[in-house]
Order: sequence, then C-alpha cells, then structure tokens
Amino acid sequence: MHAENVYVVDDDPGVLRAVTRLLHSCGHAASPFSTPAEFLAQYDAESPGCLVLDIAMPGLDGLQLQQRLIRDRATLALVFISGESDIPGSVQAMKAGAVDFLTKPFDDRQLLQAVDDALACSRRTCETRRDLHELGKRFASLTGREKEVFEHVVRGQLNKLIARDLGAAEKTVKVHRARVMQKMQADSLADLVRMAERMGIGAPVAPGAR
Repeated sequence: MHAENVYVVDDDPGVLRAVTRLLHSCGHAASPFSTPAEFLAQYDAESPGCLVLDIAMPGLDGLQLQQRLIRDRATLALVFISGESDIPGSVQAMKAGAVDFLTKPFDDRQLLQAVDDALACSRRTCETRRDLHELGKRFASLTGREKEVFEHVVRGQLNKLIARDLGAAEKTVKVHRARVMQKMQADSLADLVRMAERMGIGAPVAPGAR
C-alpha cells in the first residue's frame, strides 16, 4: 500500500519551514517544495496524499497548479493557504474540489485538521478508483452478447423483451443473464444496476420491473 504523503508548496521559506516542521511533529511524511515545478517533478499522482498549497506564487500559481492536477487525475486532496483574504480565489479553489482554504496566520490545529480531512478525502478517491477499475475488469470479462444482455437488464427489461430485441430465445437470455450476474459478482438486480450506474452504463431499472 502506498504511503500517505503530505506535500507543502510555498515560496515563503519561513512558512515552508514552519508548516513542514509542524507536520513532521505530528508524524506526517511531509515534503517541502518552494516552487510548483519542483513539486510536479517529484509527486506521486496515484498515491493517497495531501497538498498544502500557497495560492499566490510567481509563475504557476496555486489555482493553476490545481487545474494541472485535475488534468493529471491526481488523487491528492488540496488545502490552500493564503497570506490575505482572497474571496474569489477561495471560491474558485473550493468549487474545483479543494478541501479547505486557510488564511495566514492560521491556527496549527486548523491546519492539522484540514490535512487530516484531506487525507481522508484522498483515501476515498483512491478507493473509488480501485473499485471502478475492478468493475471495469469484470465488465471486460463479459462476452459481446453478455454485455448486450447486461445493458438491457439494467434498463429494467424483462427476459422476454430482451429476447425479442436481441432475436434470441428467452431461455438463452436467462443463461446469459445468470452468467452476467456471476461474472459481475452481483447479488441482486439492484446491485447490478448500481454497478452500471457507477460505470455510466445503461439507465436505472424501471419501477416494478423484475
């Protein structure tokens, strides 16, 4: 399992040292960087972790770095820090998914709580991606006809209607349906529908369909 890293990016040496020292004192594996470029050259996009990030820096600023991480599909959760109250910047950062936005000078407990929240958020992101990857592998194991049956089933269609649409015998559809449930490791139709929704396949089952 990947270690949970806490990265700190700030062009103010004093703040960088103080935040890194605080995080180390609480047992976090904190890595300090004075520029976004240094951070981008070393961070792990796939590991759970937290980035404590100054919003105002020369060159690539905090909001631009956030957009870069979104494009990279990084699993890191962000905590922004700012030397002054920046309402537009804080709103933009939070809308883009930041966990918190702190104004300097901030209380140590505020920062530590924000980092803990960010790490929990990052863990959930990693878990969701692992689950989706596993679902994708299961779906890929279906045959072409089983995938067709899967998509009809999660739309709430009955076996006889699926058979008509696919030009197959109803008993054949039943066999395919059973194989789909087995390969997808679904315990019920509702379970299969939830899997389809998570993968963006089909539509919710119709009320009363069996």
